[in-house]
This record gives sequence, structure tokens and C-alpha cells, in this order.
Amino acid sequence: MRKQRVAIIGGSSGIGLRVAERAIDLGADVVIGGRDAEKLQRAASKLGPASRVLTVDNVDQDSLRRFFEQAGPINHLFTPGASYSRGRIDKASDEVAESSFRSKFWGQYYAVKHALPYLDKNGSITLMAGAYSVRPAAEGAAYGACNAAIEGLGRALAVELAPIRVNVISPGTIDSDLWRRQPDAIREASFSSYGEAALLKRVGTTDEVAHTVIYLMENGFMNGSTLYPDGGFALR
Repeated sequence: MRKQRVAIIGGSSGIGLRVAERAIDLGADVVIGGRDAEKLQRAASKLGPASRVLTVDNVDQDSLRRFFEQAGPINHLFTPGASYSRGRIDKASDEVAESSFRSKFWGQYYAVKHALPYLDKNGSITLMAGAYSVRPAAEGAAYGACNAAIEGLGRALAVELAPIRVNVISPGTIDSDLWRRQPDAIREASFSSYGEAALLKRVGTTDEVAHTVIYLMENGFMNGSTLYPDGGFALR
């Protein structure tokens, strides 16, 4: 990965930030994008001179277009950034039901579209879905369907864009700063419930997911695959 450039939409915190750190450790430059300028600057201070930050809104195609124009040539794209809500089909508003598709599915679809003019033809794209694709929660049918759709998108894009490689990660519950901002009681209950469901009896770490993303970037024979860093959650 030395002397390559990695673009990460959603790279100012959590899994995206940890991928940026690992990529820099391997000799890459990173361009990270997000909505919150203050968070981006904090990430830049942490990552150092091998990083560049740009504001981007992944539900705005003009914003995505400008992001890649400013980022310039890239070798790898990772798209974990999304903002959405979920709820039962008989209780959720249309806005909540559609939010995961709007931000997580279409946000990644259009990120890929606008990245293509700048992406190395031997480069890679890693999309972010989630283990609810194969083991849906009781509340959030649209969210489960969205994750399954992203996995299908990854396979279809691998066929459509070859030799550019396209893969998907579908993590389970991960102990990230997003969870750390939740009240202790909610976080602990969620982690306990996930631990009961997963074969490894615990939630994952951002480092474990980042390791999976870097593997997909570096392994030149991985294409059209979905990997589940979920502790065996999908198997129960």
C-alpha cells in the first residue's frame, strides 16, 4: 500500500478512522471525508501529514462530485459513512424507513459513480453493509433489506467494473465511539444482547474490522466477496 492513496467517506471517526490509521501505517496517503468539519480537523490532527480532510455529504451528488474532484487520483475507496434510523414497518415513518436506503445504499452507489473517473483501474472499492443482511433484527425490515441490497450491489459492481475490484464488509455490533456516545445502560444492554447471539460471545472492535478492510484492499485476488467480521453472529 506504500505510496498509494486511500479515500474514505466517513473517515473522521470509528471504523473509517481506524482504517485511515492502518493505511497510513502501511505507507499510504489518505483523504477522509465527512459532514462535520470539526471532527474532520480532529481526525487530521491525529493522523498527521499523510492525511487530507474534505467535507462531503454522501446524500448530495454535487458534494460527492466535488469531493472526488478535490481528492484527485485514488487507488482505494472505502465508504462506511452513513446516517439513518430504523423502526418497525407498522410504526416507523416513511422518512425513517427510507433513511438507510437514502444514505447507506444510494450514498455508496453514488460515491462509487463519482469516484470512477479518479480511481486506478487496478484499484479497489470496499462497501459497508452489515450482518443484519443475513440475520435481520426484529425492528427494522428496511434496514435489513438495505444491507442485503448493498451486498448485492457489491457483487454486481464487481462484474460491471472489473478489473477494479469491489468487495463488501458486513460487520456485526462494533465497540466504536458511536456506541460510546450512547447512555451506559443502552450500550451495555445492546452489547450483552449481541454477545448472547454471537458465537464468540462478544462485540467486535474497530481494529478487527479495519484489518478486514485493509485485507480487501491489499489482496489483489479478492473480488465480488462479502466478509463478515461479526464474531459468528450470522451463523446463529
